[in-house]
Amino acid sequence: MTEHTYMAPDAAQPPTTTEFTEAQIAVEESLTRNVLRSFDDCTDPRLTQLMQSLVRHLHAFIRDVRLTEEEWNTAISFLTEVGHITDDRRQEFILLSDVLGASMQTINVNNVAHGDATEATVFGPFFVDDAPLIANGGDVAGGAAGQPCWVEGTVRDTDGNPVPNARIEVWEADEDGFYDVQYDDSRVSGRAHLFSNEEGRYWFWALTPTPYPIPHDGPVGRMLATTGRSPMRASHLHFMVTAPGLRTLVTHIFVRGDELLRHDTVFGVKESLIKDFVEQPAGTPTPDGLDTGKSNWARANFDIILAPAVAGNHSVVN
Repeated sequence: MTEHTYMAPDAAQPPTTTEFTEAQIAVEESLTRNVLRSFDDCTDPRLTQLMQSLVRHLHAFIRDVRLTEEEWNTAISFLTEVGHITDDRRQEFILLSDVLGASMQTINVNNVAHGDATEATVFGPFFVDDAPLIANGGDVAGGAAGQPCWVEGTVRDTDGNPVPNARIEVWEADEDGFYDVQYDDSRVSGRAHLFSNEEGRYWFWALTPTPYPIPHDGPVGRMLATTGRSPMRASHLHFMVTAPGLRTLVTHIFVRGDELLRHDTVFGVKESLIKDFVEQPAGTPTPDGLDTGKSNWARANFDIILAPAVAGNHSVVN
């Protein structure tokens, strides 16, 4: 029998060599075929495709790295921990998906470029339904600490037509890097929704975004630390924009000049989403006449362009 050589792909350790025979290859390939055949009676073609492709890639990974039983046990324990720490306020599985780039790749696949439509980015684990309604000119911060920031823009379709009554969900962390759901006092702050007016315009007060770490006190944070990765996210403000007949947009805007733009731990930064947040000295008149006292404030413009809705090609929103 011919012998084959497998080189273990471990850059951190000297390469090791494992020899195995065609008989061993046959055993491994036979198992993969058997598992694939186990889905032959599935009546849902898409589910069949998903499960069989998953099996192919998972088995290929196991064989490629020659996964040890100890490593398999470690992985199971890790995923169990991710499940245990997940609750209705913390979604560790989304966090895991985010830091592996799986969330961002899913967004890319489901938001194919359409003309000059605004690019999408990751949803993140901190969206909450039923955020307070504010009028245009209202305050998203809701008492959260941070520098006031005036945000304004328009919502249009890819033909340039204004989109009136588009629902705009906005959420962000406070200046300490925490979302409201990360506090234990049931506060609601740093999130709201509003609607574009008849000309497609919108405007509101928020906080100037600042960098912050994703929650790293759990298994995902431990994985990042062990692999030498930072938990930091680039400064950003979340948007989700919906309107009938148009593709749901889930995106952020990022602060130009932020040192973390090239090192965002969830890979969410896109060049088109980097915006100028222009610092305004204390006492500078605000667009709506608000007295900011002795505080500096900032302003940013974000014109949103929504792509047409296409069946089977939309943002993933949970």
